[in-house]
Amino acid sequence: MLGRYRLEERLGAGGFGVVWRARDEHLEREVAVKAIPRADTASEGGGDDRPAREARAAARLNHSGIVALYEMGLDAGSVYLVSELVRGRTFAELSRGRALSDRDVGRIGVALAEALAHAHARGVIHRDVKPQNVIVLAEPAAGAGFAKLTDFGVAHLVGDEPLTRTGDIVGTLAYMAPEQAEGRTPTGACDVYSLALTLYEGLAGHNPVRGRNPAETARLVGQYVPSLREYRRDLPISLCRGLDACLEPRPEHRPDLAELRDWVDESVDRLESRGGLVEPGTLARFGLLRRGERREEPIREPEPESFDREPRPARREPERLAVEPMPRRWEPEPPRERRIPAEFERRPSSEPGVVYRTERRSMPFAGLLVRAGAGLAAGGLVLAALGLPDASPPVAPLPAAGVAAVSVALLPRVAWLLAAAAALAWLGLGVGLDGAALLVLLAVAPTPLLLARAGTAWSVPALAPLLGTIALGPAYVAVCGLAATPLRRAALGATGYLWLAGAEALTGDSLLYGAPAAVPGPGAWESSLPSALTDAVPPFLSTPALVPALAWALFAALLPLAVRGRSPKLDLARGAVWAGGLVAALLGLGVLLASGGAGLDARGAVVGPIVGLVLAVAAAGVRAGAPEAPRRRGERPPADAMDRSVVA
Repeated sequence: MLGRYRLEERLGAGGFGVVWRARDEHLEREVAVKAIPRADTASEGGGDDRPAREARAAARLNHSGIVALYEMGLDAGSVYLVSELVRGRTFAELSRGRALSDRDVGRIGVALAEALAHAHARGVIHRDVKPQNVIVLAEPAAGAGFAKLTDFGVAHLVGDEPLTRTGDIVGTLAYMAPEQAEGRTPTGACDVYSLALTLYEGLAGHNPVRGRNPAETARLVGQYVPSLREYRRDLPISLCRGLDACLEPRPEHRPDLAELRDWVDESVDRLESRGGLVEPGTLARFGLLRRGERREEPIREPEPESFDREPRPARREPERLAVEPMPRRWEPEPPRERRIPAEFERRPSSEPGVVYRTERRSMPFAGLLVRAGAGLAAGGLVLAALGLPDASPPVAPLPAAGVAAVSVALLPRVAWLLAAAAALAWLGLGVGLDGAALLVLLAVAPTPLLLARAGTAWSVPALAPLLGTIALGPAYVAVCGLAATPLRRAALGATGYLWLAGAEALTGDSLLYGAPAAVPGPGAWESSLPSALTDAVPPFLSTPALVPALAWALFAALLPLAVRGRSPKLDLARGAVWAGGLVAALLGLGVLLASGGAGLDARGAVVGPIVGLVLAVAAAGVRAGAPEAPRRRGERPPADAMDRSVVA
């Protein structure tokens, strides 16, 4: 071939060519030759442009972490790319065989970050960083580095003509940055995302973006990836947070390669090395022993834990060369078994060779605490309802509150509704406070409607009037920031204000702004349903008295954008802006409410947001170091998730 290369052994083939082990008869050395049929390159619409682009990209680079290209040639039938022959295994092969320790993955990450930084400095964006394009060397001590990056077939050259038309997508979708999948002009941030996702897969044991089919993968691209610490609590926090930051869907918010390299390099010495490439048995199993020691054995993957499924077919021994031809456009990765933490159960799939994992249905300890808190809160409300009126209830208040607490902890929604109905019936029929029962109903009715999926949070709004009694009502907005989704945070904020406004009318006290001036004292209407309908309710609807509920909802939804739990200093700095905005909003609303007769001064308008901010920063710090129950990619937060903030 080309008058100098003798093709000796076919090493692999794919959708874009065949790779051979060849001998350079002139220099008497072994090389790798990728033969690409010219008919295939012509069908791509650019003649021989793709191989030429790969050659131009590789020709710009000279780094120990990148497979070197020696020559490009062609004849009537094919285009040939001649490169160094790298003896080793791909990252994907070693990961499937469970041959990589955490330290091995860290060393690979350092090598690839340095190689990509070299490429970016020379105007080359790889665009297809994935485990199949990473070679772990058989002889890393020879001075050539620990791992090499290969296959620049879809690389983007800065300043060159685009490889595809606007909007076309090239690469592998399961490792593709969101902006690349949208067809936007690639930047170095694309490679940062792909490298971080590759390391995430090596450490977590699965790719959170790869779905069961291309359509599902396409839906997952661009969504927020679960934190690596959800699967690996034993890894250094700095490494997990670094990879999480590099998987940010918005490219402008991702760190650069230098930061990623530093985070990984600082963690390498703290990562576990047992069972990896330091074990002679592992090296022998994959043919990675040095020359003179090499003996290859068929790869036998560790047997998984027993579970019911069809026996797996025998796996073909992987080829020894790691250069894998690029598919046209993108092709989904072949289905394979995924290694995941023990917190997950396994279930067989109808698709051969695939095992899906689902979360165990046992309730985590945090869930028990949330339910217990919901029960105690509901019990306290029942106790208050039975003890407030000046009459003897039909049942002893304390046992009734205990029954309500246990019932709500076990059946949050049903028991809460029954307890609320019983309390309202007692107020209206038991002691004749029909007007008070109506106002309580109007204040609490939106709670199950706005928080339909969060039954354990239905008693949380009671904190708003309780905090208002000690002039810290606005601190409740920070409590809402602990909820899992923006809609749930907003719903908690709005319902909390409704409970506070109802408590102000029922007690006649000022907990924040006070009830509108047109609302008479509770003695004038609490025993009469018609009086409540004509005197107590209309002022709330005819004045801006309920507008602050919208402000509470907005600031509750925005809190996790300011307090993220990654850096206390940054949290305090961003949180100060959030608290200042809430203070300004409360004071401004005080001026607006003056038209309805409420006072200008908002009780706790300054102290409340500050106390709430301190609590939010403290909770974020505790949450960052506390164990979290794993969730599958794309899964909704649990209905009782009040302990983790997610920026959506």
